[in-house]
Amino acid sequence: MKVPDRHPYAGDLVFTAFSGSHQDAIKKGMDRVDSSSSSWAVPYLTIDPTDIGRTYEAIIRINSQSGKGGIAYILDREYGFDIPKAMQPIVGATIYQLADNKGKELTNQEILEAFKNEFVNVSKSFFLEKYELLNNDLNDGQVCCEAKIINNGEPHEIKGSGNGPINAFVNALEKINQKDFNLKDYRSHAIKGGSDADSAAYILLEGTNGKEAWGCGVDPSIEIAGVKALVSSLNLLKQN
Repeated sequence: MKVPDRHPYAGDLVFTAFSGSHQDAIKKGMDRVDSSSSSWAVPYLTIDPTDIGRTYEAIIRINSQSGKGGIAYILDREYGFDIPKAMQPIVGATIYQLADNKGKELTNQEILEAFKNEFVNVSKSFFLEKYELLNNDLNDGQVCCEAKIINNGEPHEIKGSGNGPINAFVNALEKINQKDFNLKDYRSHAIKGGSDADSAAYILLEGTNGKEAWGCGVDPSIEIAGVKALVSSLNLLKQN
């Protein structure tokens, strides 16, 4: 006997939200769930699915009508990417377009692959071939870096110093007149549940024309992840 998808308790989709507004509300509710509390108060979920042997995996599923909160929820809960709130609409628009083009619901793996392809460790016209921290003087917090970049096919070997790996890299770019942007936001975190103990960093750049671009970098070193995030953002800024 076939059980209807929305049949109470047993249906495959009884705990599933596709609507953007519902997904945003569920994500906010799930973010506030206290595992030590016996109470349950998540919008649109009258009971905790695990109380009847269900999982959280199917709570939010993505199609072209989904919201940015739903995509952020999946990337965070399933893959450990805690995307900054200001970046979520940009990521969401990319995923919606993919779902619309495919004309179907996207799997979690398709969402992850789209996010990585569009935002993570992006190397196009601007390529980071080598990056090395030379020293870290704990007295004044200054670090020095050497890097090799390829910009529009032209190689450059650069060196700079600053109050951190990203600042040193930016100062190195400025020495060869390759800094045509402002760094407006930076976030980083360890990727939760990742088997390779990677870190993720997110950077927002603003170009001289006022356009902005978010990029993400992933690396075992949280410092190098930040540099890779800047390279990703710079490529996406040039693309725009």
